[in-house]
Order: sequence, then structure tokens, then C-alpha cells
Amino acid sequence: MLDYSPLWETMRKKGVSQYALIQAGIDRRTLDWLKKNKNITLLSLEKLCAILKCKPNDIVRFID
Repeated sequence: MLDYSPLWETMRKKGVSQYALIQAGIDRRTLDWLKKNKNITLLSLEKLCAILKCKPNDIVRFID
């Protein structure tokens, strides 16, 4: 199972809001899926990493 809680912590630490992600090209539907821990595309993950200047582990983790 995927858990995107690291994303919200990374955003808080870097002072990046959901609105800033939308302005940078992240779709509102993608944000909704992140909140619900649903699958997102690798392209979306790559965009998030570029915007937040972080690694995938700072956005998602796998849990049993």
C-alpha cells in the first residue's frame, strides 16, 4: 500500500502549499488522489520531485 504522508511533511518543511503545486502544474485530481493514497503516475511523481527539489522517498513510502 502507498502512503503519501511524507509529501505533506516535505511540503510543510519547504513552505509549499497545495495552491503552489497547482500553479506549478500539478492537477487538482492528482492532489485529491494523493490525499486518498491512490496511485499516481510516475510523471506526476517526477513533477512533484522537481517542484519540491526532493527525492521520491520524500513524497511516498510503501507500507504493508
